Amino acid sequence: MTADPYAASDSPTSSDAAHRPYREVTDAHGRVYRVGETDRDILGHSRKLMVYLPWLAMMAISVFEYAYGSAEDTLSHAHGWTQSNTFWILSVWVFFQAGIAFPAGWLREKGILTARTAMYIGSVMCLLGFTALSHLSNVLLAILGFGVVGGIGAGLIYATCINMVGKWFPERRGARTGFVNGGFAYGSLPFIFIFNYGFDTANYHRVLDLIGCYIMIVVLACAFFFKDPPKNWWPAEIDPLTFSGDRKHATSLAKNPPAVRQYTPKEAIRTGMLPLMWISVVMTAGVSIFGISFQVDFAKDVGFGPLVAASSMGVMAVVNGIGRGVVGWLSDRWGRKSTLVFVIVVLGLAQFGVIWAGDLRSEWLFLFFAFLSGFGGGAFYPLFAALTPDYFGENYNASNYGLVYSGKLISGLFGGGLGSMVVAAWGYNGAYALAGGVSMLAAAVALLLRQPGRAEARPVG
Repeated sequence: MTADPYAASDSPTSSDAAHRPYREVTDAHGRVYRVGETDRDILGHSRKLMVYLPWLAMMAISVFEYAYGSAEDTLSHAHGWTQSNTFWILSVWVFFQAGIAFPAGWLREKGILTARTAMYIGSVMCLLGFTALSHLSNVLLAILGFGVVGGIGAGLIYATCINMVGKWFPERRGARTGFVNGGFAYGSLPFIFIFNYGFDTANYHRVLDLIGCYIMIVVLACAFFFKDPPKNWWPAEIDPLTFSGDRKHATSLAKNPPAVRQYTPKEAIRTGMLPLMWISVVMTAGVSIFGISFQVDFAKDVGFGPLVAASSMGVMAVVNGIGRGVVGWLSDRWGRKSTLVFVIVVLGLAQFGVIWAGDLRSEWLFLFFAFLSGFGGGAFYPLFAALTPDYFGENYNASNYGLVYSGKLISGLFGGGLGSMVVAAWGYNGAYALAGGVSMLAAAVALLLRQPGRAEARPVG
């Protein structure tokens, strides 16, 4: 005989249980769900705010990564830097932006660092990062200020925003995670054109200082309302045991069933699936960062005008961001893994397409493959962000996704800095061909992913 799966917990598990009654139910796999409380009970308003506020904060910090390439020429002239210097500044930024995700997640789950505090600290560090890029001509100091301090600040904000939406939407996280993640790309669009048309050695101090202030103000305003749900929380409107109660949510859960239990980081690593995710992120993010770093320079090298060069990066940023929302929505219907493999293959094919467009000197074809590259180069991020709690649960997601996302810190090295060396040695065609091959290998790795414990589980009888 099995215990009643709907048996309520005998003792309260939170200090405010008397004000917001809930019960804990257990499914056939032994996973516990906390049900009964609505989002309004906990937050005082709809949980949709935990989508829109992280989205706004992500748009604010997108200028770091997606607009930086458009500012490189002016920065080089203003500070006397070489092309290699500017590439390594971005590479160090990527390293620390990705590297802070796991320690920040661990601190959050230990109760040492709240989501709101992480955002506050990150906002100030972002301001310092842009101030360093503006006023420090010594390349090592610029790397320390923009790359290290700015990277950690942006990483704190990025990781907090992604985990926030994943925790509040455990039943249909694909579309929401994709929407929030998309802001990290297309939020940079105004700055791409500012850096290409209104940014020069006469005004770069003022422009960069104002951007730093803009980031800090937006993030501080959003962070004030940040709050995590209780552990094991599940929305009241859908039954976690039968997936009934809301048809569209039930469809998503059928395609992307919840994790069979809550895995700690050590347990997630032992399944073998987290390491596979990490390897796939390393390769895919490396290709994406390579495209971001060299798209404008390749366009100019081929002979396309500044409008095409800027437009190609603008197209990449917009499609990169919109694509994240679209594939998040699709993954709720197609399944997370199938959508992920499709996206990575598109990214790989786009690299070969860029070579073809350059050889033909076709501006329109170049913009088309910039479109595809932007789509594939961003869409995989929210898929991994949603796949991680799908496989390992929400309770330790800040740490687990921090480990998966840390693959990007390796990508930053070979996608940006080492990418510049490959371009110097093999030319743009050779570098883009290598990027396409790496992406196809990443798709093969993604095919090996499976949800831990689901296949081995047997019905309780």
